[in-house]
Amino acid sequence: MKRREFIGLVGGTAALWPLAARALQGMRKLGVLMIVAEDDPDSKLRIAAFQEGLRDLGWHDGQNIHIEYRWAAGRAELIRQYAQELVALAPDVILANGVLVLAEVKELTRSIPIVFANVFDPVGLGFVSSLSRPGGNITGFTFVDPQLIGKWTSLIKDAAPGVNRAALLHNPETAPFYDNWLRELATAPRSVAMEVVPAAVETVNDLQTTIEALGRTPGTGLLIGPGPFNIGNIRTIAELAARNRLPSVSVYRQFAVEGGLMSYGPDVPDIFRRSAEYVDRILRGANPAELPVQQPAKFECVINQKAAAALGLTLSPTLLSLADEVIE
Repeated sequence: MKRREFIGLVGGTAALWPLAARALQGMRKLGVLMIVAEDDPDSKLRIAAFQEGLRDLGWHDGQNIHIEYRWAAGRAELIRQYAQELVALAPDVILANGVLVLAEVKELTRSIPIVFANVFDPVGLGFVSSLSRPGGNITGFTFVDPQLIGKWTSLIKDAAPGVNRAALLHNPETAPFYDNWLRELATAPRSVAMEVVPAAVETVNDLQTTIEALGRTPGTGLLIGPGPFNIGNIRTIAELAARNRLPSVSVYRQFAVEGGLMSYGPDVPDIFRRSAEYVDRILRGANPAELPVQQPAKFECVINQKAAAALGLTLSPTLLSLADEVIE
């Protein structure tokens, strides 16, 4: 290339830089911190629903909004790092997915509006003042509450009448809300005659040891509740539950897809789609302090018939009729 042509090319490129910077400055900015891994199947469904919700409301990434995504894969050190990165970018809004993410972002800013998605007990954990008037810079969408445990035990009892004890699988380090859940559960009346006991695990080795021990105890089922550790290891949990012949139900649809018996929980993509509505309202001037915290509006049940057959279970037509999806 001739020197004159090279100088012209460099000069032309340099001239574009201020234009690109001005274009970016004219956009609204949104930070998204997901507690899950980017390559999880459920993660793709969640973020696709969120993006669709934004597009339906007129927000197009790269045109009138710039979105910065971070995926923490349940790792505390990444949650902290990415929260700091996003707050430093000073976005107009931050979407915070999960309790640990929200806790970290809350400590870093009192001015940037935060919309949370899939958070448990936001009042009890001190994130908002009340569901109807959250106050401060935080509002959003909850995930599940302790009452859902009653639904899980009922489903297991319908599928496997011989089960009279269910272990609630959780990681106390990454899902600290289970302590409150278990206290509430101990004093709440039960609609199903089934004992619920904690099954705390912190590593994959713990998973194997715990589930194998449960499988050796007759009349035992397994409840796989929410939390970054559980969703991050959902395939392993499904395989271990099947191998140890444990009738099981999870809040996550992917559990049934991976070979677990059943799932029942909120429609998570719907929560993310609705979260886009709150992001839109805040970008258009709404005060997060006055936007009520919303609870799940849709629930879905998935039953894996192949898993039931492997467990020697014959599912009733009534139970099957409750399913939104039956995997043959």
